[in-house]
Amino acid sequence: MTTPAQGLQGGLTNYGDAGFSLFLRKAFIKGAGYTDHALDRPVVGIINTTSGFNPCHGNVPQLVEAVSRGVMLSGALPMAFPTISIHESFSQPTSMYLRNLMSMDTEEMIRAQPMDAVVLIGGCDKTVPAQLMGAISAQVPAIQLVTGPMLTGGHRGTVVGACTDCRMFWGKYRAEEIDEEEISEVNSRLVGSVGTCGVMGTASTMACIAEAMGAALPGSATAPAVTADRMRLAEMTGTRAVEMAREGLSLDQVISPASVTNAFRILHAIGGSTNAVVHLAAVAGRLGYKLDLDAVDELGRDTPVLVDLKPSGDSYMQDLHRAGGLPAVMRRIRHLLDLDVMTVSGRTLGEELDAAHDAYDDTIIRDLEHPVSPTGGIAVLRGNLAPQGAILKQSAASPELVEHTGRAVVFENSRDMAERIDSDDLDVMRDDVVVLKSIGPVGAPGMPEAGYIPIPRKLARQGVKDMVRVSDGRMSGTAFGTIVLHVSPESAVGGPLAAVRNGDRIRLSLSERSINVEISDEELAARLESMEVVPRSAERGYQRLYLEQVTQAEDGLDFAFLQPAERETPVPVVKRG
Repeated sequence: MTTPAQGLQGGLTNYGDAGFSLFLRKAFIKGAGYTDHALDRPVVGIINTTSGFNPCHGNVPQLVEAVSRGVMLSGALPMAFPTISIHESFSQPTSMYLRNLMSMDTEEMIRAQPMDAVVLIGGCDKTVPAQLMGAISAQVPAIQLVTGPMLTGGHRGTVVGACTDCRMFWGKYRAEEIDEEEISEVNSRLVGSVGTCGVMGTASTMACIAEAMGAALPGSATAPAVTADRMRLAEMTGTRAVEMAREGLSLDQVISPASVTNAFRILHAIGGSTNAVVHLAAVAGRLGYKLDLDAVDELGRDTPVLVDLKPSGDSYMQDLHRAGGLPAVMRRIRHLLDLDVMTVSGRTLGEELDAAHDAYDDTIIRDLEHPVSPTGGIAVLRGNLAPQGAILKQSAASPELVEHTGRAVVFENSRDMAERIDSDDLDVMRDDVVVLKSIGPVGAPGMPEAGYIPIPRKLARQGVKDMVRVSDGRMSGTAFGTIVLHVSPESAVGGPLAAVRNGDRIRLSLSERSINVEISDEELAARLESMEVVPRSAERGYQRLYLEQVTQAEDGLDFAFLQPAERETPVPVVKRG
């Protein structure tokens, strides 16, 4: 559908006189030095997420300039405007808590201001899904541009990069394998430039997901933040935004059940972040689609992990870019993808892959005969601990622990864990299962990445590198280990995890896709009935809105009132029977 561009005449402030509204608008904008010749053109908004607290977005000013160049070369008027900017390490209590606020800011600023299309510049973990959610709801032609991954650094002759190596070195420090001097030294080496984490963490995963769904230009997910490739992609994105404005091509016309299914295929193939399941549920939810967790698991059973990047492999995002980027990955599994879906380029995915190159490096993008793993990166678990589902990143788990039964060592919340986990008196052994409660959507609030529970210090000193850990929270996409996450319903709302006690036996079985506490149904029911669930509340502000409206993990932690009332179409789509 083609809609005429409205330029500055779009979305006029209502003074009861449309002519005066346009007259006033032009008078003020001319104060910035614009001429009528410039103002009589289609307008492309450019979201500016620059922030001194967000080094992942440190290149945004340069990207805005390059996007503006592409817009102007195509005969339209670029208008940059700010929105909230969220960084994982600088957001308290957690960046996920603020994702929905950013999505609302994005949606309302797109609605409030005159623009015929918008370029969404984001990068750090929660910013890309927030922008996609907001732009879908605003229903204005939109195209994603990610900031791109950082460059790697070097430490004592080895390549390092945030943030998988952050966790690896901190684990060594906790285990007293390295000293204060070395941990301080490596702290200055892990982040080689501005940009998002240089491994297949949540930021890189969501960049790939945006491209896989057709919401970003082909090949745009992997170019490092400080390269000429990234700047050229920005200019091309600006050019394409003008064309989308003239075509009226919005994301609700691009993102379909089939394209969401492609995104989940890619999530498995790249060994991507577990957080993407939550974010995709939220993005799909804005379109009226409902996540089918069992279908997510089914897709993984015949989708191999092909990308050899940390934390599931050994390499970094700049290596993936040199190897051909996401189009080369998609060409390897094109037989598993729906090639007829539309992309923001204006061409189908099949047409884009026909124009792409094969992988240039089979050690980074494996072929089907030599995968990193024969099955996908993420498994969905169910059982009496997670009747509504839980997640295990099997590609980053220890093979010897994915079939395991152990004694529960329980922490009631993050504070309890912080106070006791480093104690030499903690009753814990290497075969135990560490359980952390009350870090779910409501319990924390915000479902923080505390699911990456540290190895108790007394065990770390003994050389223990991994053990089974279970929580209703999330973990960073850069993390690794045999960690069961997103247990739903969460403990804070009366989920079964709340009833687990020290000494209970917990059984994890990847082959059975199950996570259970080994007590009778009657005993579990009696424990839950005896517990008092105190509703979480806040007196005012965003926290009150959050606690009243946030959904559980399988519904994306979105606010219920932001999603369509009816969400019946299941995604991803798998053929059963």
